[in-house]
Amino acid sequence: MVDLDVQIPSAFDPFADAKDSDAPGTKEYVHIRVQQRNGKKCLTTVQGLKKEFSYDKILKDLKKDFCCNGNVVQDKELGKIIQLQGDQRKNVSHFLVQAGLVKKDQIKIHGF
Repeated sequence: MVDLDVQIPSAFDPFADAKDSDAPGTKEYVHIRVQQRNGKKCLTTVQGLKKEFSYDKILKDLKKDFCCNGNVVQDKELGKIIQLQGDQRKNVSHFLVQAGLVKKDQIKIHGF
């Protein structure tokens, strides 16, 4: 008899090493959107912050800095979303980077 060294292929995950790297598709983005309400009124939403953060404290600081009202909404699919009155996209992105909550390249700004 001949002894053959046969290797049985195991399940190979081609994306296993990409989860640990900083490849462009692996980051969790923070989405900042603006929604048009009636007339000139706008609503700014912030979605995708880490779950470890205290959304209420972030909201309190945002409201105080930008002199606007807002609240935290719980969505079934998207999780917690911060809503602010007015078009605060640039202000929110600058605030999140200055506070060290996210990096500049992790922010996606959407809107008109």
